[in-house]
Amino acid sequence: MAENRLEHMSENILEMIDITKTFPGVKALDSVNLQVKRGEIHALVGENGAGKSTLMSVLSGIYPYGSYTGDILFEGSVCKFRDIKESEKQGIVIIHQELALSPYMSIAENIFLGNEQAHNGVIDWNETHSKAKTLIELVGLKENHNTLVRDIGVGKQQLVEIAKALSKDVKLLILDEPTAALNDDDSEHLLNLLMKINKEQGISCIIISHKLNEVTKISDQITVIRDGHTIETLIKNIDEISEARIIKGMVGRDLVDRFPKRIPNIGETSFEVKNWTVYDPMDESRKRIDNVNFNVKKGEILGIAGLMGSGRTELAMSIFGRAYGKRITGELYKEGELLVIKDVKHAIRSGFAYVTEDRKTAGLVLIEDIKRNITLANLEKISKRHVVNENMELMVANEYRTKLNIKSSSIHQKTGNLSGGNQQKVVLSKWIFSEPEILILDEPTRGIDVGAKYEIYTIIQKLASEGKSVIVISSELPEILGICDRVYVMNEGKIVGEMDRLEATQESIMACILQSSS
Repeated sequence: MAENRLEHMSENILEMIDITKTFPGVKALDSVNLQVKRGEIHALVGENGAGKSTLMSVLSGIYPYGSYTGDILFEGSVCKFRDIKESEKQGIVIIHQELALSPYMSIAENIFLGNEQAHNGVIDWNETHSKAKTLIELVGLKENHNTLVRDIGVGKQQLVEIAKALSKDVKLLILDEPTAALNDDDSEHLLNLLMKINKEQGISCIIISHKLNEVTKISDQITVIRDGHTIETLIKNIDEISEARIIKGMVGRDLVDRFPKRIPNIGETSFEVKNWTVYDPMDESRKRIDNVNFNVKKGEILGIAGLMGSGRTELAMSIFGRAYGKRITGELYKEGELLVIKDVKHAIRSGFAYVTEDRKTAGLVLIEDIKRNITLANLEKISKRHVVNENMELMVANEYRTKLNIKSSSIHQKTGNLSGGNQQKVVLSKWIFSEPEILILDEPTRGIDVGAKYEIYTIIQKLASEGKSVIVISSELPEILGICDRVYVMNEGKIVGEMDRLEATQESIMACILQSSS
């Protein structure tokens, strides 16, 4: 066994030795060690806030040499990267969860953005298009190189990012949550591509992911990080690798149940949608929501399942103060009474809350502290004559920080510096403080680790037990089945199925989608 381990440690393309990184009030990394072999796929796993992204930011020069202690050896040489350009020159390329593409530029222009094919300061467009076509073909993208990035889906945008990385003669490709926003088909295609370029071109990969089934499928080695420390590295075909083993390393204990036990106490119908139709705001001839009817009861957790692009988010946003759509028709009933909601402010005052799927862009003000974010949706409650009572604001923020177990140095910490799971708790705090009766949660656990997910599920159940109506939109079918009392299935802008928790299975949900598509 020891000989095998020594064999696996040889020929490392990367060694990170005793990396320590401190932020004000918190040690994010504490003597972390990581070895990546040449030509392998190496997974980095851990809870939100464990230090995974911080470690990769140190490696890629985002946190420059001198801002941390420890050594980076790449291809046997000590590296002292001052910025991301220096790491890219050595062949280390990082693709972040938030894609760095310009939506109004073409695929070809994006591939060579910052790496322009120029001679004497003039871009050679023939060379740009020719090389772009080769790279597009290599990553399995069938779009024309002149297509604007805004006109392709998130899955295809990920492929553009990989093509962009390949254009830089990448030796070590780092992917931070590459499949977090992708459906199952796009995820499968991306993972197959990674294995292909890894095998055929010998490119080493580091992948950060919370999707443990994907990690165990494609990784040669898996390093677990917890609370800024390296816990262990598991080697395929040597160590026993299972999701249970990885989770234990991540959270420090066995996680017996992924979902908290639930005894529902469901009351009368609280909210009903009738004949709801919505047209695309960019193309008013295109129907995005087609004659949708559904209802939710007090104390119920209602799931809305469907593939990406099925119209779930558009439905939720159009209901929430017409935040999406044109030519909206249909009726909303609350407690049996017709309700006319004109805008988002009116929706909040009518007892609605909407937790967006995109917490960083639309859910939070990242440059503001926790305190300001929590009170944002209900400033009236802590104000008198339009002046915020700062003592009340402090009390409210501290109460929710404690109640939802938000891990931070204080309520004055910038929200942008929190882990994904703690950011999500801040978003939930904001909307719970607005005192809603109907709470719509869109992908509430996207990009969040298993431990934080359990905490979010517990919060959702508590809200339902208080008599609130909770609507959960999720692309993860195990999540829908694990927490919801009843499920509606959407496809192509329509409700195509309804089932209670006893008859709902992954197979029955997918059967609804496939039958409605045929």
